[in-house]
Amino acid sequence: MFAKILYPTDFSDVSKKAMDFIKQLKGAGTKEVVVFHVIDERIIERIQHHSDIGINAEELEKKMEEQAQEEISAIEDELKKSGFNVKTRIDKGVPFREILKAEQEEDVSVVVIGSHGVSCIEEMFLGSCSEKVIRKSSKPVLVVRR
Repeated sequence: MFAKILYPTDFSDVSKKAMDFIKQLKGAGTKEVVVFHVIDERIIERIQHHSDIGINAEELEKKMEEQAQEEISAIEDELKKSGFNVKTRIDKGVPFREILKAEQEEDVSVVVIGSHGVSCIEEMFLGSCSEKVIRKSSKPVLVVRR
């Protein structure tokens, strides 16, 4: 039924909790998981616009990519040990838009996403990424609560 899962992660606790649900779907015929992380380009843009604060946006982006690669590799290893075929992707953009784009590009059966990301304050001002994915997705979305 859910042969291929898109698993967008921001490495928050709730997104890690979503991985437990993915493991349970192995018995329901899931064969492949696309582990997907989006580096939010809005953060980089904000830093570039406020260059007077002493943070180099290019260095920050490189550090974010390195950290994401470390985190995503650990998730990949764990899922492979559970018997899944795993593909990883790290893209840059607006998270909900990139998730919807990846959903189509990867032709997944379902999206498994955490209900809240790393920053609840950011969600209050920008809107919830998971809510936008739920509303705009053409595939089923399994939302894992905190």
